Amino acid sequence: MDQTTSDQTRSAQEMKEEGLRLFQEGLYPEAAERFEQARQAFGSEGDVVEAAEMLNNLGIVHRMRRQWDEAVAALEEAQSAFAALGDIDREAQVLGNLGGLYASQGQRERAVASLREAATIFAEVGDDQRQGETLLALGVQQWKSGDRQAGLATYQAGLETLERPSAGQKALRGLLSFRTRLIGGGQ
Repeated sequence: MDQTTSDQTRSAQEMKEEGLRLFQEGLYPEAAERFEQARQAFGSEGDVVEAAEMLNNLGIVHRMRRQWDEAVAALEEAQSAFAALGDIDREAQVLGNLGGLYASQGQRERAVASLREAATIFAEVGDDQRQGETLLALGVQQWKSGDRQAGLATYQAGLETLERPSAGQKALRGLLSFRTRLIGGGQ
């Protein structure tokens, strides 16, 4: 029985890895099929964390395929699962994915709400890099919603929070800091 369980788990893990490979190759229908198979296999094994992770992956695949309703359903189910498990780090990741999905659909208010919640959770768990990345996305959505001042401030906070900013982000951070000093907002 232990060997069967091990075989099923390995099989689920292999399906997950194949789904990731297919996704990276842009073969989204095939990736979705493999992630669904992996979700079912992990679920039958009682591995609710990995099953929820497969829902997150399915949500991302559906987003890439512009299957909005399926993407929202998968991501909301993943969020609920991670919340029930008390896995706030993964819950924040899903909230960030939901924010991106809503932004893709032009649902700015929902995008802002999801991204704000994700950024707050990342701050609580001390994940500065993900918090910074999420604040950048949040700032863009605030800007696009017409709240230019909040968008710029949030974007700047995101740049300052990043642990590993790119060269372009470092340059922008410097420019924004210079701008702040010029207008009298800094020393």
